[in-house]
Amino acid sequence: MVEKACRNCRLIITQGDVCPLCGKSDLTHKWNGYVIIMNAEKSEIAKKMGIKANGTYALNIRDQK
Repeated sequence: MVEKACRNCRLIITQGDVCPLCGKSDLTHKWNGYVIIMNAEKSEIAKKMGIKANGTYALNIRDQK
């Protein structure tokens, strides 16, 4: 299983070449750490990261454009 992170929204995906959350195809293998958001509406971490949907997100994208 190859995990890629979306440079736009940080969602980690395991299949495909397009992010299912934001629809962008700007994905990278170069990311560090992750956070799992289970209740985006109530999560303080999600609020601080600007996350509005449940999922697994990269904490750091190493090769920002």
